[in-house]
Amino acid sequence: MSGIEFPGYINDKDDLIKRLRRIAGQIDGLERMVEDERYCIDILTQVSAAQAALDKVALALLDDHARHCVIGADASDREQRTEEMMGAVGRLIRSR
Repeated sequence: MSGIEFPGYINDKDDLIKRLRRIAGQIDGLERMVEDERYCIDILTQVSAAQAALDKVALALLDDHARHCVIGADASDREQRTEEMMGAVGRLIRSR
């Protein structure tokens, strides 16, 4: 990490933590729905909402990474950082 001493999301850390805690609550709710034998479609709707919330976190992290860790990197590190970011994008897309 030449020249970069903190993660790109540092300014959004509190917001990311709040989002992740909300997602954890959604996952706990999903577990309760299954335990309570709720209707399948209701559970699937909540799974979709949790996935969308995780996608928002991922996009926020990618945005911060691109702006801080790629653009802000030393010229000698920029290509490697771009490749890392594109690898992460590829993994996110494949997981769909």
